[in-house]
Amino acid sequence: MEYHDKVLKCMECGSEFVFTAGEQMFFADKGFKNEPKRCKACKPNRAQGGDTNSGGAQRIETKTVCSQCGKETTVPFKPTQGRPVYCRECFQQRRALGATTATA
Repeated sequence: MEYHDKVLKCMECGSEFVFTAGEQMFFADKGFKNEPKRCKACKPNRAQGGDTNSGGAQRIETKTVCSQCGKETTVPFKPTQGRPVYCRECFQQRRALGATTATA
Protein backbone atom coordinates (compact mmCIF):
# COMPACT_ATOMS: atom_id res chain seq x y z
CA MET A 1 0.00 0.00 0.00
CA GLU A 2 1.27 3.46 -0.87
CA TYR A 3 1.03 6.18 1.78
CA HIS A 4 0.71 9.92 1.27
CA ASP A 5 0.98 12.73 3.83
CA LYS A 6 -2.41 13.67 5.32
CA VAL A 7 -3.47 16.86 7.04
CA LEU A 8 -5.42 16.15 10.24
CA LYS A 9 -7.07 18.43 12.77
CA CYS A 10 -6.06 18.22 16.44
CA MET A 11 -9.05 17.46 18.66
CA GLU A 12 -7.38 19.31 21.55
CA CYS A 13 -6.33 22.68 20.12
CA GLY A 14 -7.99 22.58 16.68
CA SER A 15 -4.77 23.22 14.75
CA GLU A 16 -3.89 21.24 11.64
CA PHE A 17 -0.93 18.86 11.64
CA VAL A 18 0.62 16.51 9.09
CA PHE A 19 0.33 12.75 9.49
CA THR A 20 3.31 11.79 7.35
CA ALA A 21 3.56 8.78 5.08
CA GLY A 22 6.31 7.41 7.35
CA GLU A 23 4.10 7.75 10.41
CA GLN A 24 1.26 6.03 8.58
CA MET A 25 3.56 3.14 7.68
CA PHE A 26 4.69 2.89 11.32
CA PHE A 27 1.03 2.83 12.47
CA ALA A 28 0.24 0.10 9.93
CA ASP A 29 3.27 -1.98 11.02
CA LYS A 30 2.18 -1.74 14.65
CA GLY A 31 -1.39 -2.70 13.77
CA PHE A 32 -2.88 0.62 14.91
CA LYS A 33 -6.31 1.14 13.36
CA ASN A 34 -6.95 4.79 14.30
CA GLU A 35 -5.16 7.90 13.08
CA PRO A 36 -3.63 10.21 15.69
CA LYS A 37 -6.10 12.67 17.20
CA ARG A 38 -3.65 15.18 18.70
CA CYS A 39 -0.79 17.26 17.30
CA LYS A 40 2.74 16.78 18.63
CA ALA A 41 2.34 19.80 20.95
CA CYS A 42 -0.84 18.47 22.61
CA LYS A 43 0.23 14.82 22.85
CA PRO A 44 2.53 15.30 25.89
CA ASN A 45 -0.25 17.18 27.74
CA ARG A 46 -2.56 14.21 27.28
CA ALA A 47 0.11 11.76 28.41
CA GLN A 48 0.68 13.74 31.61
CA GLY A 49 -3.05 13.86 32.36
CA GLY A 50 -3.30 17.52 31.50
CA ASP A 51 -6.59 19.39 31.18
CA THR A 52 -8.42 18.01 28.17
CA ASN A 53 -11.62 18.87 26.37
CA SER A 54 -12.15 15.25 25.39
CA GLY A 55 -14.01 14.34 28.58
CA GLY A 56 -11.34 11.91 29.77
CA ALA A 57 -12.07 9.83 32.83
CA GLN A 58 -11.31 11.52 36.13
CA ARG A 59 -10.48 9.70 39.32
CA ILE A 60 -13.51 9.49 41.60
CA GLU A 61 -12.98 9.61 45.36
CA THR A 62 -16.02 8.32 47.30
CA LYS A 63 -16.48 8.43 51.07
CA THR A 64 -17.89 5.22 52.47
CA VAL A 65 -17.81 2.98 55.55
CA CYS A 66 -15.65 -0.15 55.68
CA SER A 67 -17.78 -3.30 55.60
CA GLN A 68 -15.42 -5.09 57.98
CA CYS A 69 -14.34 -2.61 60.71
CA GLY A 70 -16.92 0.18 60.26
CA LYS A 71 -14.31 2.92 59.89
CA GLU A 72 -15.06 5.81 57.49
CA THR A 73 -12.77 5.61 54.47
CA THR A 74 -12.31 6.94 50.94
CA VAL A 75 -12.14 4.66 47.91
CA PRO A 76 -11.05 5.50 44.33
CA PHE A 77 -14.27 4.19 42.75
CA LYS A 78 -18.03 4.38 43.12
CA PRO A 79 -19.10 1.35 45.19
CA THR A 80 -21.55 -1.10 43.64
CA GLN A 81 -24.67 -1.74 45.67
CA GLY A 82 -24.65 -5.09 47.44
CA ARG A 83 -20.86 -5.54 47.34
CA PRO A 84 -18.63 -5.03 50.39
CA VAL A 85 -16.18 -2.11 50.49
CA TYR A 86 -13.08 -2.22 52.68
CA CYS A 87 -10.68 0.38 54.07
CA ARG A 88 -7.04 0.03 53.04
CA GLU A 89 -6.04 -1.92 56.15
CA CYS A 90 -8.91 -4.43 55.95
CA PHE A 91 -8.44 -4.84 52.20
CA GLN A 92 -4.74 -5.63 52.59
CA GLN A 93 -5.52 -7.95 55.50
CA ARG A 94 -8.07 -9.85 53.39
CA ARG A 95 -5.65 -9.99 50.45
CA ALA A 96 -2.89 -11.43 52.68
CA LEU A 97 -5.30 -14.06 54.07
CA GLY A 98 -6.40 -14.95 50.54
CA ALA A 99 -2.81 -15.40 49.41
CA THR A 100 -1.98 -17.75 52.27
CA THR A 101 -5.12 -19.86 51.82
CA ALA A 102 -4.52 -20.08 48.06
CA THR A 103 -1.03 -21.51 48.59
CA ALA A 104 -2.07 -23.93 51.33
